[in-house]
Amino acid sequence: MKLAVAILLIIVAAVVFAIIGFIAGGEHRKKTAEAAIGSANQEATRIINQAMTTAEQKKKEAILEAKDEIHKQRSETEKDLRERRAEVQRQEHRLIQKEENLDKKIDAIEKKEDILSEKIKVAEAKISEVETMKKSQLEMLEKISGYSKEQAKAYLLEQLEDALDHEKAVRILDYKEKMKDEADALAREYIVTAIQRCAADHAAEATVSVVSLPNDEMKGRIIGREGRNIRAIETITGVDLIIDDTPEAITVSCFDPVRREIARLTLERLIADGRIHPARIEETVEKCRREVEQTIKQTGERAVVDAGVGNLHPELVKLLGRLRYRTSYGQNVLNHSLEVSFISGLLAEELGADVKLAKRAGLLHDIGKAIDHEYEGTHVQLGVEFAKKYKENEQVIHAIQAHHGDVEPKTVVAFIVQAADAISAARPGARRENIENYIKRLEKLEEIATSFDGVDTSFAIQAGREVRILVKPEQVSDDKMVILAHDIAQKIESELEYPGQIKVNVVRESRATDFAK
Repeated sequence: MKLAVAILLIIVAAVVFAIIGFIAGGEHRKKTAEAAIGSANQEATRIINQAMTTAEQKKKEAILEAKDEIHKQRSETEKDLRERRAEVQRQEHRLIQKEENLDKKIDAIEKKEDILSEKIKVAEAKISEVETMKKSQLEMLEKISGYSKEQAKAYLLEQLEDALDHEKAVRILDYKEKMKDEADALAREYIVTAIQRCAADHAAEATVSVVSLPNDEMKGRIIGREGRNIRAIETITGVDLIIDDTPEAITVSCFDPVRREIARLTLERLIADGRIHPARIEETVEKCRREVEQTIKQTGERAVVDAGVGNLHPELVKLLGRLRYRTSYGQNVLNHSLEVSFISGLLAEELGADVKLAKRAGLLHDIGKAIDHEYEGTHVQLGVEFAKKYKENEQVIHAIQAHHGDVEPKTVVAFIVQAADAISAARPGARRENIENYIKRLEKLEEIATSFDGVDTSFAIQAGREVRILVKPEQVSDDKMVILAHDIAQKIESELEYPGQIKVNVVRESRATDFAK
């Protein structure tokens, strides 16, 4: 319809402009224009009528289309409304059912609450009755037994503690027996085989520190005029010479075994030569020092060859040679190290471990004793430090560190070296102690044993390899004896250093004495 109106307006405008054009053209066109205007008017009227007819048709078509669209939209809307009304009705019906169910459940719950309330009242009444009966029974039980509630509780706890002590003692014994049964056979076989195959010297050795003299006149010559000779010897060698009433002997004293050896050789050379004066002393000391250093080197190389250990750092070889002049409890440390190396190799072979690595660790386990007189620290710490310095194998370093239990052994080689060290040290006659250390160890052993409650007295016997403990029978029961022996053994292990093992023997006895009158 809008299109028809636009066409009509265009036609009218064209006609108007045409009329204006013709008028402006002058009078000579008037007649022609009038004729044209008449024709244009007719054409315009025709076009307007046609446009109006077309516009009316378009209008009718648009109205029909709009009616169809409205009808369609109305149908869809009515359908959607019907569906929504149906869904709302279903939801309403469902809600009504749920409300009915909830009402039923609420009724049932109210009934149950009423029943439970009744039952609770009955239960409370019964509980009250039971409490009354319990109280009366407890009073009667206390009256019959003669124990109060607290006394009875204490008695039961005491009985329970005794039962637990018994169970603990039984478990400790069972565990020990089980472990012993499982380990004894193989351990005995391996250790005996290793000892049998290692033909090492059992006798204890000691570094010689006494120089024999041909006669007592030689003491005066060694001392020299105004003591110049003895001062020269002590200054150059770093030792102390003890010249006493001992006939035909001089004692050499020094914390460093190598210095003591140099001083001993120097004295023997001077005594054999007969010329004793400061210049001769200095010359002889220098010669003996070079000789001892050469001996140390050769001894270390021979030990490496004997042990079958190769590729050892030259400085570690020298330290091994120095162990020739070091003793521990009277046992030569170099011989001990070689023996531990042999036993470690044999045990490693029996266990299927690395034999070469075990022998190497056994040979170097006491390397720190070669320098423990010169540096601060234990021989274990010094051995670990020097092994790390010279790039030793990590397992060897760990075995050195663990062979006295300073750290927990974590490798098979460490356990083997620890066992081999104990075997070598525990051989009959392999080690000895001076009397003062021996007495102190026995006293400490008895002191540890008597520090426990219930111990009456204790005796260190069998040269300190057994401690016999007498306990008070009224304080220590048979079951507690087992626990006490275990605790004492643990404390001895943590506080004492000793070769081999110590047996803890706890004795409990009850005696009854009476007199016939």
